[in-house]
Amino acid sequence: MRIHDIVDYVGAMDGVLVITPQEGDPHPEIAWGDVFFFYAPDGVVPKAQPFATIVTKDYPDDATSHLNRPGAFRVNIAAGAAEFRKWTGHHAGEAGASAADPSAADTLTPHPVYGRQNWLSVVNPGPATAEIVKELIETAHRLARERFDRRAR
Repeated sequence: MRIHDIVDYVGAMDGVLVITPQEGDPHPEIAWGDVFFFYAPDGVVPKAQPFATIVTKDYPDDATSHLNRPGAFRVNIAAGAAEFRKWTGHHAGEAGASAADPSAADTLTPHPVYGRQNWLSVVNPGPATAEIVKELIETAHRLARERFDRRAR
């Protein structure tokens, strides 16, 4: 999967707002080149975390994926507790939940920083993880929609 494949796939989902920070817009420079996916059927950025992101570089507090390599990017997904446990075999806060190498390509791992909040990640998704990434993004989208609907009541 390439970044634009993921953006096209997620962007076609109902109610998704795609934010792609770049030079000259109001977003922080560190976010330039990354992609943020929100459930926002009204087109307004919600006061909530995105349900998925694509990052294209290491961040100061998040360098274990070694994204400063040429062509490297990481898809991050707010998978929810059930999916996190299904794919890792652990609850997010349990020992061993982050034993996987977060820099391994085409490998589903707990997010190196937000794993404790049930986020999963894949560096450079490929044949082994492409369908899993799509399924997890669909789940994250559904969970974000449900949160949005609860807040709207």
